[in-house]
Amino acid sequence: MTTTLPATPPAPGGTAPVPARGGRAAWAVLAAAAAAYVVAVMQRTSLGATGLDAADRFGISPGLLALFVFLQVGVYAAGQIPAGLLVDRFGARAMLTSSGALLAAGQLLLALATSLGTAAAARVLVGAGDALVFASVMALVPRWFAPRRVPLVTQMTTITGQLGQVLSTVPLIVVLGAVGWPTTFATAAAVSLAAAVLVLAVVRNGPAGTWRPGAPIAPRALAGQLRAVWARPGTRLGFFGHMGTQFSMMVFSLLWGVPYLVTAHGLDRLAAGGLVTLLVVASVCVGPLLGALTARHPLRRSWLMLGVIGAGATVWTAILLLPGPAPLWLLVLLVLVLAAGGPGSVVGLDIARTANPVANAAVAQGMVNIGGFGATLVVLLGMGGVLTALGGFTPEAFRVAWLLQYAVWVVAVTGLVLARREARRLDAARGVVPRPVTEVLAGMLGRRRQVRT
Repeated sequence: MTTTLPATPPAPGGTAPVPARGGRAAWAVLAAAAAAYVVAVMQRTSLGATGLDAADRFGISPGLLALFVFLQVGVYAAGQIPAGLLVDRFGARAMLTSSGALLAAGQLLLALATSLGTAAAARVLVGAGDALVFASVMALVPRWFAPRRVPLVTQMTTITGQLGQVLSTVPLIVVLGAVGWPTTFATAAAVSLAAAVLVLAVVRNGPAGTWRPGAPIAPRALAGQLRAVWARPGTRLGFFGHMGTQFSMMVFSLLWGVPYLVTAHGLDRLAAGGLVTLLVVASVCVGPLLGALTARHPLRRSWLMLGVIGAGATVWTAILLLPGPAPLWLLVLLVLVLAAGGPGSVVGLDIARTANPVANAAVAQGMVNIGGFGATLVVLLGMGGVLTALGGFTPEAFRVAWLLQYAVWVVAVTGLVLARREARRLDAARGVVPRPVTEVLAGMLGRRRQVRT
């Protein structure tokens, strides 16, 4: 697959700068942006652990609960390309600040909501605020860090952001039980405002002299730019890889994981929340490994994504074939496999980044991000419909609902393989040919023997 690295952005005067990448300033900017990302993920997944409470509070069925989350994730997915354009035009700092304001407004409205319509409007605001975060943070990484460090820093940033899921599981369940719905979500709103203030104080769009606002794009030129980005096989490869690796983990953590573990496997809510927390902790461990492999073997990145997809499909099949509740060790294994979905999807983003010029990087990564979240939308809503049709939160209804995943895996793997074939043809024309897998593995084993001796 294509491995072209983006060039350093030109300085306003037209000469190529040598930016002061790395160092304390870079890490301070990254820490503040990552904090905003953590908060955004917390707000995004806050209904995952409180879905049963939301169903009781607003008197809705599983299908309506899925539609409730569908609105939020739909706004997020639809906002990915506009978010990339806004980041290129106005910079990550302005977009992260705007994100914090939108997230705070959405969670405050949800705290006060007493009707389904108001609650739905609140989640739309949360989706809009969440949509701005990822493109903003990803735009900062290559501007503040050297190209060779970007894959690993990207993985570390992404998995750090997923720590927001930890805050939205057991801690949120405990707070909700102690102080109630309005105070819980009003507090969440205040946290987003604090994150916006931190961004204003610390984040800068790039080292001095390396960033300036992008020029406005005419609609016709924009359409041409989007077609050009999608025409690159690396973009499509990243899109389908992101789709196949991410959606199962997202469906599980966003909404259906805790209800499934409670009703189909007999866990209490705190234990179920603990497994979702384990998912995040495991992602923190898997992310650096996949980041290192991505940087070391850029021509084998598609195999990393196929491995994640294969492992997930295998464990889900084992669980769904059981006639009753799964043993705890198998549920832990499921969570550990799902944990690779987030870091695996970042590999797709890295492919899109290296397959596109720097001027299109944010748009390309936003386009790829639609792959995983679009599939998440389809499965979230489809599962809600199946659960409603089959009688609600029952073990058998969940067993049938989770089967929807297999159709997405088939589409994702097919698209990935076809895009990879085209990318390799282009690479071969440029004289870039990947080493055989056996040779790569032999080299890795050889290095291990050298270390031992």
